[in-house]
Amino acid sequence: MAVIAVYSLKGGVGKTSMSVNLAWASAMLSKRSTLLWDLDPQWAASFLLGHEPDKKSRAHKLFDDKAEAEDLTLWTGIEGLDLLPSDASLRALDATFAASGKKKRMAKLSDGLAKNYDRIILDCPPGITETSDQMMRAADLIIAPVIPSPLSQRALTDVRDHLMNKHGGHVPILPVFSMVDKRRALHREAVEANPDWPVIPMASAVEQMAVRRMPLGQFAAKQPAALAFAALWDGIEKKLAKKK
Repeated sequence: MAVIAVYSLKGGVGKTSMSVNLAWASAMLSKRSTLLWDLDPQWAASFLLGHEPDKKSRAHKLFDDKAEAEDLTLWTGIEGLDLLPSDASLRALDATFAASGKKKRMAKLSDGLAKNYDRIILDCPPGITETSDQMMRAADLIIAPVIPSPLSQRALTDVRDHLMNKHGGHVPILPVFSMVDKRRALHREAVEANPDWPVIPMASAVEQMAVRRMPLGQFAAKQPAALAFAALWDGIEKKLAKKK
């Protein structure tokens, strides 16, 4: 089992669409038993997979020992892909982690899910927080979406510095250019300066995910962005294989 976190210090960089499409690729292209774990209290990943939170707001119960993961896990309707949904109760997740004093709570929960899943994709909330520190202890690989702009790239530097200073840099981080429009000089220059980073192009089909509430592979598998996500997932699998 491997835990892949999709994480950025900044919001609005395509993190959630990347999480959903990578989870789809894991389940449908690699035929891995896959769990998408939505940790963002805005529950956008859950929404994109057709889930509406219930009024009980139970997502936080997994972290304070009041529920088992199996009690909260949902099937997405996509073969091999389950969802641990989010809801507004995760707004207090940082405080829950801080109060518990359990530095590896998320890692322990992930280990417990290994009997059911080959791959766990974490859709992480933005910011450097208690939740992000928990994620960094649990993840085998961090995927960092970066818009080709100075501010977004500076945020990546901050994440790398934090990972090195607080976590010893043990978790590899893979930057991925997101929402790339090569008609823009700034985008072209950034991509040319980092030729080894995977590139996900800007595409209207990605916006359609919120209308159709499904991954690109379900309705636009041959679209350039869908092919780019598939290639990215193939690269992730190769990186994970090298770690063994």
